[in-house]
Amino acid sequence: MPHDMKQASPGLQPASQAGEHDADTAARPERSDWTIDQGWKNYTAQDHAVWKTLFERQTQLLLGRACDQFVDGMQHLPITAAQIPDFEALSDALMQRTGWQVVAVPGLVPDAVFFEHLANRRFPAGNFIRDPKNLDYLEEPDVFHDVFGHVPMLMNPVIADYIQAYGAGGLRAQSLGVLDKLARVYWYTVEFGLVRQPQGLRIYGAGIASSRTESVFALDDASPHRIGFALERVMRTRYRIDDFQETYFVIGAFDELLELASIDFGPVYQDVIGAPEFEPSEIRVDDHVLSRGTGAYHRGKRGVSAAS
Repeated sequence: MPHDMKQASPGLQPASQAGEHDADTAARPERSDWTIDQGWKNYTAQDHAVWKTLFERQTQLLLGRACDQFVDGMQHLPITAAQIPDFEALSDALMQRTGWQVVAVPGLVPDAVFFEHLANRRFPAGNFIRDPKNLDYLEEPDVFHDVFGHVPMLMNPVIADYIQAYGAGGLRAQSLGVLDKLARVYWYTVEFGLVRQPQGLRIYGAGIASSRTESVFALDDASPHRIGFALERVMRTRYRIDDFQETYFVIGAFDELLELASIDFGPVYQDVIGAPEFEPSEIRVDDHVLSRGTGAYHRGKRGVSAAS
């Protein structure tokens, strides 16, 4: 499977899986908020070597691909290829810039716990790292995805406010039974979002930034669509958790996300509840299409010829 990760974050499964994860998903910790000690001293030389391999490979690959804000965040964090970062040191840097901190969790956590952390500017990060035999695939987010992919963007005040607002909104969406709609907004922005910058399209989504293969596919491949972000359109669009995305939604500037953080989603939910949903590969008449994809990659995976 070329896609690096089956699931990028808790609370982001399709509608049929949008409820809380039970205790079987990860060992239930003693603390009610599911946080644990990072256990930095317990990392082995092999663990640090895996981090080094992933870090060096991905930082090289993201040259000219990652957005300016990601690069700036990385430059101002205590994060290097030498070793897995210490969450306390990361939190010190984040607190000074945007008031966030990184807290360790054992893996996927219940949705309500996830949203509560985000609403209080705590980013839950897995404290484990993938096996060296599986560098390009994992079932759930590890420390490389969570720290390398997400934390640099939390140094940006707009993204910091946006993700906090998402946490608060997630608690509300859960109570209203529309979590699947909001989850799609997170998926197509925080995890798999692209942004237009003077140099061209750039990556800001963590699911792309932490993926060796998708960071190339998202920008360079002719297969996926790249469409201007529109809130209701995104809420009605399904996504892929098992492979590359078929559509990437593109914002023109991060101020667009700041606007999302300040609007009342209630009326939007009313508009999309019961409305037809869109497949990940669809193009709509009113879409702002930046580039229409060929669909060749996913068509090939399905064994469908271009003429069919």
